[in-house]
Amino acid sequence: MQIVKVGNYEVGQGHPLMLMAGPCVLEGYERSLMIGQRTKAICDKLGIPYVFKASFDKANRSSYASFRGPGIEEGLKLLAQIKKDLGVPVVTDIHEPWQAEKAAEVVDILQIPAFLCRQTDLVYAAAKTGKTVNVKKGQFLAPWDMKNVIKKVEEAGNHNILLTERGASFGYNTLVTDMRGLAIMRELGYPVVMDATHSVQIPGGQGTSSGGQSQYVPHMARAAAAVGIDALFLEVHDNPAEALSDGPNMVKLDNLEKLLTDVLAIDKIVRG
Repeated sequence: MQIVKVGNYEVGQGHPLMLMAGPCVLEGYERSLMIGQRTKAICDKLGIPYVFKASFDKANRSSYASFRGPGIEEGLKLLAQIKKDLGVPVVTDIHEPWQAEKAAEVVDILQIPAFLCRQTDLVYAAAKTGKTVNVKKGQFLAPWDMKNVIKKVEEAGNHNILLTERGASFGYNTLVTDMRGLAIMRELGYPVVMDATHSVQIPGGQGTSSGGQSQYVPHMARAAAAVGIDALFLEVHDNPAEALSDGPNMVKLDNLEKLLTDVLAIDKIVRG
């Protein structure tokens, strides 16, 4: 397996389980930093390498009127400051090729949203920056078809690749997760990530926004750890009911330590 560098961390076979976590979208400096600080404190306690996650723009919201975030200019300023204050790597998603180089000046991981994982120009632009590229497997894509996405990144001379599972479309407004997909993608030679929060999302389930079943996030995370993963992705918030995006499928910060403790216990058994 290719070992991937993220800041001072190494991700992959033989290295500790990494966590990418934070609010879905940047909700101002103070609250976003607070969420990062509380998450980092838990990770420090448990010995988990932590990467702060937040989006500067959510370009695929259900409704035109939905909150999208501060935008790339202000968003990258916020991410740069939070990165400095927390002293951890940062991941954010990009939606257009021109955003890649600009975001790469600040973040450590460029994330390709699931809906856009087959967009060649976007994937290639992210790869050309030399930054680690985290590609979320599309809800419409088979796990073995991610080999074609990998080739697009490799074509740019980049081998710092993470592959993320986040569920597959199952009829209308429903996602299911085929846990075989984690093992299948891992066999492609790169570290795999389980997005346990988006996997319980109900796309468009609230009419003008997505719903979710956050009560099942711990089940998804534990199951993924039992299969074998290299990193875990979670959207977390101090009060998900107030979150400006994806609240219904977020983990409440008060519940995060117990969830991660359970996941680490299973991960330890799997790793032997």
